[in-house]
Amino acid sequence: MSSSASPSWSPDSWRSKPVAQDVEYPDQAHLTKVLSKLEALPPLVTPSEIERLRYQLGLVQRNEAFLLHAGDCAESFDACTGQNLSSKIGLILSFSLVLLWGARLPVVRIGRIAGQYAKPRSSNYEKLADGRQVLSFRGDNVNGLDPNDRTPDPERLMSAYFHSTTTLNYLRGLLTSGFASLHHPRDWSLSHVRSPSLRQEFETIIDGLSDALDFSRTIGADAAASIPYEQGGGRGTLGEVDFYTSHEGLMLGYETALTRELPVPPSTLDVSGSGSPTSVSAAAAAAATSPAASGPVKAHYNTGAHFLWIGDRTRQLTGAHVEYFRGIRNPIGIKVGPSMQVDELVKVLDVVNPDKESGRVTLITRYGASKIDDHLPGHIRAVQQSGHPVAWICDPMHGNTQTSVSGLKTRHFNNIISELTSSLRIHTECSSRLGGVSLEFTGELNDEGYSVTECLGGSMELSEEELELRYQSFCDPRLNFEQSLDIAFLMSNHFKKERRASAGAVSADALYQQFKKSQ
Repeated sequence: MSSSASPSWSPDSWRSKPVAQDVEYPDQAHLTKVLSKLEALPPLVTPSEIERLRYQLGLVQRNEAFLLHAGDCAESFDACTGQNLSSKIGLILSFSLVLLWGARLPVVRIGRIAGQYAKPRSSNYEKLADGRQVLSFRGDNVNGLDPNDRTPDPERLMSAYFHSTTTLNYLRGLLTSGFASLHHPRDWSLSHVRSPSLRQEFETIIDGLSDALDFSRTIGADAAASIPYEQGGGRGTLGEVDFYTSHEGLMLGYETALTRELPVPPSTLDVSGSGSPTSVSAAAAAAATSPAASGPVKAHYNTGAHFLWIGDRTRQLTGAHVEYFRGIRNPIGIKVGPSMQVDELVKVLDVVNPDKESGRVTLITRYGASKIDDHLPGHIRAVQQSGHPVAWICDPMHGNTQTSVSGLKTRHFNNIISELTSSLRIHTECSSRLGGVSLEFTGELNDEGYSVTECLGGSMELSEEELELRYQSFCDPRLNFEQSLDIAFLMSNHFKKERRASAGAVSADALYQQFKKSQ
């Protein structure tokens, strides 16, 4: 059984609800055949990994860890290369190391990777420069970017599965072979960072880390913990890190095909009343210890990713996406934008997490720098009054998209920082706490070894004239390596000052002013 699902729920019960962002396939028989094959293929992730993430997100909710959710707006099949994947993971590791050094909190790393192939659209059609009207590009798992390849093809779902599998296989090998070792973070490469100050700051952290690791080795303090894996143990080495995958749960047929009813790991079941953050519902725990229990407690897991989220365009209370998400045991995210009404937010939480389980829901706010003060305080207060445990994370990207003079979609670093610092301030004013960030960034380099040029500003002072030099995204603009580290150091410095100051003495506005002076 699933702790968040009523008896009437099934992996297919969403089919009776209206489906937002639905894709119309001209050959339904072909689609059915592909989905049937996907149902028989092996899972990509395991219940133990999913339960471990639930536990760690419970730590984020209790301000005992910080969440970094990052990666591409939408992945492409062509970008599935060893070099690109290594660059992405290297940036995520570099960013989390900077955060860890300043905040002195564990960093939970979730990549928008190994499945983020679909993209929602505001219109089913787009008009080309030559006047033709064609179906909108919906991501590599639906149709092609080429205007002549816009017919939805079910075989692309199969390609999405195998590209996700390839990506996961490479990531697992990379992260267990020493790539993530804190003993040599210089391997993550700063060779293409132009800012001398950024390079020096990172070198300072590495030097301090080396001293700390030498001390830890001397006193034997780097031994692994012995608690169960899915409750946070089993990863005590400095050479490995936990890394989780995520994508927007947009294509419900695909998500259903990868949903399996599987046993909940025994150590997850809280039958002692100790209040484990990963415990299933009271009914499930009681069933596990009942003399009549005929087998292991089971739940429905989406085995295509550890973490999935509901987008701002698909969070309708009576819609298919909310219906599907309420029944899976994976931790889930919900995008919260300016159009989300206060009472609507609480109702969605009531539907997807009726038992108010810890680690279950992460709220990803994305208002825009000019709108965050109008909406975030009310949302925070409503959730506080409801008693729902949530992790609040800020997405300062999606509400700050603009069009450059040349017509390219872009974002300005100043607006991103403004929304992020406003979020820090508002949470403090509301006796809440920002638990993480959700960023669209990339460590990808071109053939000459240069970063992408898609977002304006930052310490590199990227101008509009430079956008077209290396604009590679076919979806939304991403921060490059240097701009991403700019944000990492700003946040790290904020948390460092917060640790050292008395409660309430740190101002997020002061952090923003500090950034402005540096420009």
